[in-house]
Amino acid sequence: MRHANHRFTLGVTKAHRFALMSNLAAALFRHGRIETTLTKAKALRPFAERMITLAKKAHLAQDPAQKVHFRRLALSHVRDQEAVRMLFNERATEFLSRPGGYTRVFKLVPRLGDAANMALIELIKGDDIGFQSRSRRAAKAVKKTGSRTRKAATTTEAVKVEAATEEALAPVAEATESSAS
Repeated sequence: MRHANHRFTLGVTKAHRFALMSNLAAALFRHGRIETTLTKAKALRPFAERMITLAKKAHLAQDPAQKVHFRRLALSHVRDQEAVRMLFNERATEFLSRPGGYTRVFKLVPRLGDAANMALIELIKGDDIGFQSRSRRAAKAVKKTGSRTRKAATTTEAVKVEAATEEALAPVAEATESSAS
C-alpha cells in the first residue's frame, strides 16, 4: 500500500530535488525570505523547519559534542556552511520560544512568462503571534447568539486579517517600488 508515501516530487529526480531543497533552504536562511513557485515553497517548508529544529536543539544542548552533531546533521542536508553558520549562530535564538511553525508562505500573483503560481516564503520572527483562531467556547457563543453577531464577528476578523497581511507584505511592496524606479 502507498499510505503516507507522498512527497513533493516536483517532477525531478531525487538527487535534483535534494539539491534544490538544499539551495532554497540556504537562500532562505541567508535572506530571511525568498520568492519561488508555490509548489517549491510548500515543499521547502518542512525541510527548512527540520533544520531550524536542529539549530534549536543544538542551542539548548549542554554537551559540545551534541552541538557539533546537530550542526553536522544540518550541514549534510543544507550543504552551505555560511547559511548553516548563520542559522545556528544568529537565527536559532529567535526561535527558542516558538514551538513550531517557523515559516510562512504568502501566495503572489502568477508569473508572467508561464503563469506559474508564485509564493513568498519567509522566516517568522520569534515574537510574532500570527493569526490565532478563536477558542472553541467563543466560537460556540457566536453561533448561539444569531446571524447578526456572526456577521459582525466575521467582519471584524476579516479586517484584522487584512491589516496583518498588509503589515507583513509592506517590506515587499517597498522593495518592489524601489526596484521599479
